[in-house]
Amino acid sequence: MSGTRTILGFDFGMKNIGIAVGQELTATANPLTAIKARDGIPDWEQIKKLLDEWQPDLLVVGLPLNMDGTEQEMTAAARRFGNRLHGRFNIPVEWQDERLTTYEALDHMGIRSKMNSRQRSDVDRLSAQLILQSWLNLKTSVDR
Repeated sequence: MSGTRTILGFDFGMKNIGIAVGQELTATANPLTAIKARDGIPDWEQIKKLLDEWQPDLLVVGLPLNMDGTEQEMTAAARRFGNRLHGRFNIPVEWQDERLTTYEALDHMGIRSKMNSRQRSDVDRLSAQLILQSWLNLKTSVDR
């Protein structure tokens, strides 16, 4: 039922995929984890475990768009990922503009130079949270 759904958000990347969890009831999102990907292909078993654990009603995938709103190569890759999520797990997928979320996450963490792998994982998780939170914010402003 809309308004009380559990939602997982994804920040798709070719090497890492950040994941966050959110609730429509509270309109809040929290960083969850980041998983490794090989050329954009995740370990589907890891994703299945997260889906089994959280039982989401909806998945939100960030769409990396150019600053002018046009699509790019990564946009198509993120769409493929989202379509595969839907095809494999039969959970509805929605898309959220993710322009600047990585920069916002880096700024929030105070990172200005090269990152180690732990920091990269934290950035990916935080980016997924920002994507999902922006989707929730948009959804709650439309529902008012």
